[in-house]
Amino acid sequence: MRTPNDAILVLNAGSSSIKFAVFALRAGELALEIRGEAEGLYTAPRFAARDSLGRVVGERSWRGRKFGHHGAIEYLRDFLKRQLETDRLVGVGHRVVHGGLEYTTPVRVEAATLKDLERLIPLAPLHQPHNLSPIALLLERAPELPQVACFDTSFHRTNPDVAQRFALPAKLHDAGVQRYGFHGLSYE
Repeated sequence: MRTPNDAILVLNAGSSSIKFAVFALRAGELALEIRGEAEGLYTAPRFAARDSLGRVVGERSWRGRKFGHHGAIEYLRDFLKRQLETDRLVGVGHRVVHGGLEYTTPVRVEAATLKDLERLIPLAPLHQPHNLSPIALLLERAPELPQVACFDTSFHRTNPDVAQRFALPAKLHDAGVQRYGFHGLSYE
């Protein structure tokens, strides 16, 4: 029997998919265990997962059945319970598109943090709600499980002030009308 190890789940929830990776602590190093995605959410959902060597460890499609992020997270939760055997899930990391002016570094997400991030939905209406959906579900189902949000906008918050400004009156900039920059996790 394998010795239990701590594991971390990383989620990237987009508008119609959830990509995931699980890393476990092995011999003092984080090692990729499983990666995959649930895609076609809201239309024709399908799931695929591979182990660290690229071998298929899970596949499923739901013909004629439509479900969204909650259904995908529920399926992923059950799948990972079977796959990780005795490993302990000790945290979840999330890609979140918008951290606004306040969230410029990764942050542990609590209920109040989630409410702050929900206020940013108008700034990224096609992505932010989907990024936050798994966080809300996990806060409800497993409130003791630490969750950390990492923001696409964080990298750009380190740009000089002049690079964050539009050619607009200063009062508009001070009210929050400025360049936020996206895909910062890719740059970083």
